[in-house]
Amino acid sequence: MTDRHHLLVHGATFAAVGDRGDISGVRRGSSPDGLFVRDARHLSRWQLTVDGAVPEVLTPVADGDAARCVLVPRGGRQEPPAHTLFREQAVGDSSFVESVRVTSNRPVPTTLRLAITADADFTDQFELRSDHRTYVKAGAVRSRQVMDDGIEFAYRRAEWRSCTTITADPAPEAVEETGTGARRLVWTLDLEPHGTTELVLRVMARPHGDKRALRVPRSPASVNEQLLALEGGFVEGVAFPTGWPELAAACARGLADLAALQVAATGPDGEELRVPAAGAPWFLTLLGRDALLTALFALPYRPQLAAATLPALAATQATRAGVSSVAQPGKIVHEVRHGELAHFGQVPFRRYYGSVDATPLFLILLGAYVEQSADAGLARRLEPHARAAIGWMLDHGGLTSRGYLVYRADEGGLANQNWKDSPGAICWSDGTRPTGAVMAAGAQGYAYDALRRTAWLARTAWADETYAALLEQAAADLRDRFQRDFWMEGRSFPALALDGEGRQVDALASDAGHLLWSGLLDKEYGEVVGRRLLEPDFFSGWGVRTLASGQSAYHPLSYHRGSVWPHDNALITLGLARYGLHDEARTVAHALVDAATAAGHRLPEVLAGYGRGTHPEPVPYPHACVRESRSAAAPLALLTAVGGA
Repeated sequence: MTDRHHLLVHGATFAAVGDRGDISGVRRGSSPDGLFVRDARHLSRWQLTVDGAVPEVLTPVADGDAARCVLVPRGGRQEPPAHTLFREQAVGDSSFVESVRVTSNRPVPTTLRLAITADADFTDQFELRSDHRTYVKAGAVRSRQVMDDGIEFAYRRAEWRSCTTITADPAPEAVEETGTGARRLVWTLDLEPHGTTELVLRVMARPHGDKRALRVPRSPASVNEQLLALEGGFVEGVAFPTGWPELAAACARGLADLAALQVAATGPDGEELRVPAAGAPWFLTLLGRDALLTALFALPYRPQLAAATLPALAATQATRAGVSSVAQPGKIVHEVRHGELAHFGQVPFRRYYGSVDATPLFLILLGAYVEQSADAGLARRLEPHARAAIGWMLDHGGLTSRGYLVYRADEGGLANQNWKDSPGAICWSDGTRPTGAVMAAGAQGYAYDALRRTAWLARTAWADETYAALLEQAAADLRDRFQRDFWMEGRSFPALALDGEGRQVDALASDAGHLLWSGLLDKEYGEVVGRRLLEPDFFSGWGVRTLASGQSAYHPLSYHRGSVWPHDNALITLGLARYGLHDEARTVAHALVDAATAAGHRLPEVLAGYGRGTHPEPVPYPHACVRESRSAAAPLALLTAVGGA
C-alpha cells in the first residue's frame, strides 16, 4: 500500500500524517509530512512501534477532520494478530493530540512494549520546497530536555526561540536516545485477557513570539467537538438549493473548510481578527489576493469574512517603498509569513507586496461589502486606505503613466504578479515569455471595477463628488483603451497581456472570463468571449482550462498553462451570468459541481486539464493544495451565479 498524506487543519496549524498515522519527515510526493505551525515544522518524526516492529495497516487513515486508523502486528493467516491498535489523532490551535487504544485478542495475559519515536527539527517550510535552494542558519542550536511525563524539544537562533513539548498520560517509563536527534518514549503494557488499555499523547507547539496561554485539548474527541461546533456555525443559516443537492453539499463542505482555514490577524487599531488563509499545506497564511477573492465569493452568505479581511489588509498596507518586499505606498500586501527565514530576511515574504491585483481587489471588496451591508462606518474608517490604494494604482501601479496596471518580474520573489504567478504562466501561444514590463489583462478588469466601486463610495459615503467624477472618467478611459489595445481582431478574443513594447501576448487564456466578471468588455465583445470559453479547446467538461488546448504552450498538468482552477471558473461563471449567458454559466457550474461530487464534495486548488470525454473522472493536479480557501468558497459563487438551477 502506498502511504499517502492526510491533512488535519485547524487555523494556522496543520498536520500531515501517513496511512498509519505516522510522521516520517521524509518527502513523499509533493510535500513532506509533519506538524506545522506558523511556517515551521514542530514535529518531524512521530512513529509508533510495538515490540520493536512497525505494525501493519488494517484500516488506513481516511480524509477528515480527525485521523483514525486500525493497526495490527505483522503475521499470517495461521497466526491471528495478538492485539489490535486503534489510533486517533486531531489538531488543535498549536497542538496535536493522539489516543492509542490497545486491545488484546488473546485469552491469556499479554505484555507488550509500545514506543513512540519523536523529533522536532523546526525546519522552515521554505526549506522543504522542491526549489533546490539552501539557507545558511548560523548559530542555530537544537536541544532536548526529558521531563517526568515526556520531553521538550527546543530551538534557538539569535533572538529566535521555539519549542515543542510532548506529554503523555500515563507518563512513559523511559525516554531513550536513538543515536539521532529523535527520542523514543517507551511504555510496557500489561494486558488482561481480551483487555484494553489507552495512552493519550499531547503535543504543544510554541512558535517564536507566541506568548498566549494555550492548553492542549484533553483528547482527539474534544478537538473534534470544537471543530464541529466551529464548522456548524459557518454552515448554519445558509439557504442551500433544495433542487440541486450536489451543489448544496459542495457549499456545505466549502463552508466547513473555510471555518477550519481561519487564521489570526490584526486590524489597524490592533484589534484581533480571523481571516481566511490561502490553503494547506503550503499557504496556511494570509495572502491578499486569495483572502479577497474568498471573501467576495462568500459575501452574500458570510459577510463577516469581508468585515475581517478588509481591516486586516488595511493594517498591512504599504506606507513606504521597499526593494526586496516590492512595497510601494498604498499597495496591498500579497503574502504575510511568520517563519524563521522570513524573520531573518532570507526570503522576502515577511510582508511581500508582489501582486498587481490585490490592491484593486481590496477596493472591489470594500465597495461590494459596503453596498451589501450599508456599513458606512467601515467605508469612512477605511477611506484613507482606499484613497491610498487608488493612489497606488494611478501612480506606482502605472495607470497614469502607462495606461494600465504594470508589473515587472521580481528576481527575489515572483516572476509574474497576477493570479497566474508561476514563471511561465504569461506567454505567447508558442510558450515564449514576455520580457520587461507586463500588463496582464485580468488585472485591468479589476482596476476598472475598483475605480467604479470607489467612485460610488466617494459619492455615497465620503461626499466627494469631485473625486467620484475623476474616478469614473479614469474607468471609462481605461475601458476604451483596453478594447483598442488588447482585442485581437483576427482571433476575436482579448490578448492575455501586453508586453513592455505594447505587443499583444496572444495566448488564448481563461483570464478573458475575468473581464466578464469585472464588466470591462462591451456587451458584444463579452458575449463573443463567453461563448468562446465553452468551446472544446477551452472547456474540459470539468471546467474552463487556464489555456486553450491546441496551442504549443498548452500542457494539461501545467500549473497555469492548461489546468482547471475552481476559483478561476467561479469568476468566469459569475461573469457569464453578468453578460446574460445563463446557459453557459449553468454548464460551467454543473461541471465544477460534478468535479466536487467525485471528490467527496470538496474542490481542490486545481485540477488537471484532461477532457471529460476521455477521462470520466477528474484527474488531480499532483501538487495542489488539498484545502484551499478560494476553492472552498467557489461553490458559493456558483450559487450566486446560477441559483439552484
